[in-house]
Amino acid sequence: MLGGAGALLGVAAVPAHAAEVAFATHCIPPSGSGVDPVDGTTKVEITAPATAKVGDEVEVVWKFVQAASKNPGPIDLPANSVKPTGTLKAAGAQTAGIAMEGPQENPVIPKGSDMVMSDMKGKLTLTAPGELTLTPDAYDINVLGTVTKCAPTEAVKPAGTINVTAGGGTSSTSPTPTGSATVTSTPTNTVSATPSASASESDGTGGRTEFIGKQVDIPYSCQSPLGEKKATSPIQINAKKDAGSFGLTVQFKKSVMDSPADIPKDSVKPSMEVVLGGADKGTVHVEGPTNSEPIKTGDPIEIPDLTGTYKPGASGESTLSPGVLTIEALGTTTTCKPDRTAVSLTLDTTEQASGASGGSSSGGTTGGSSGGTSGGLADTGSESHGALKALGLVAGTAVLLGAAVFTFLPRRQAR
Repeated sequence: MLGGAGALLGVAAVPAHAAEVAFATHCIPPSGSGVDPVDGTTKVEITAPATAKVGDEVEVVWKFVQAASKNPGPIDLPANSVKPTGTLKAAGAQTAGIAMEGPQENPVIPKGSDMVMSDMKGKLTLTAPGELTLTPDAYDINVLGTVTKCAPTEAVKPAGTINVTAGGGTSSTSPTPTGSATVTSTPTNTVSATPSASASESDGTGGRTEFIGKQVDIPYSCQSPLGEKKATSPIQINAKKDAGSFGLTVQFKKSVMDSPADIPKDSVKPSMEVVLGGADKGTVHVEGPTNSEPIKTGDPIEIPDLTGTYKPGASGESTLSPGVLTIEALGTTTTCKPDRTAVSLTLDTTEQASGASGGSSSGGTTGGSSGGTSGGLADTGSESHGALKALGLVAGTAVLLGAAVFTFLPRRQAR
């Protein structure tokens, strides 16, 4: 079971044996998740060598026989999205806290089914002869970047014992636990936007056809089942004139995050309501297609530009600013509202029949010739124009991908 640990233990070590222990557990879901703390029962099997000698470095395995609860949904947890870390207490012959860590490996976990977590492993260098006991302690469960903290609420019985002999080895001065706990961070959002004017290109007859906006940094507050999350995203709005209307292209200009889990094909779709100002009023709907290929854990998340058609409802100088962003991901919806917005593009507009003024634009068709991908918009200076290599509103939190993944714990579960 230790998969080669015998080579580490030396000739004095004997084959490993396993012992199981159950203990009452209090788990605290992520802050802002809206999920109450839960009391449940954790069952753990500890595998360790029965005998070793001073100076040996031994490997210990923590296997979850039963987690404190099931996956409550509302979605299936993707494959390779759950990572456990924890601490195993060594006592008796020597005292140490062994850092335990498991790989981010799991099958798809359907909602309502038992949690499946990888085995955690840790190492300890033996420093003194005698009986060494091994007892499970607190552990963390990282699900798509959100951490639930679990700790025993009763005295836990040892789940393993190693008989350490004096041997002929050299004793080390201190235990050397290995492994590390997962650390998550929350982005700070201190960047403010600076409204900007537009640039343009000519059709050769003196009329403007292409209008290039400036990048503006927009601070967003995102509402999801995980609670409110804040982050800032750099955004640029470009336009291409077609008769009296404009094909809009909204670009996200900065890569901030890789995928925290395997993301299936056609499971992430963004859209936005571009806010009109100045002479015109209302919003214009723009959207992008879903991801055409699966996204592997650790790979950049590529999302194409958001496109739509703006039909002016007023004549004069009209402004376009990033507005409400919606992300549909893994069957869930997260809505992000700008704390404040800024003008990315200014256009000279002529009122069109059934135009946008005073309400949402009804001309918000997407794709086609209005996408703004021809006639020079591809060469506007954006290094990542064709794709957003990461979801810009969720640096370090995976909120937009795992929006509905509260934690693996339900609201209430009686012990």
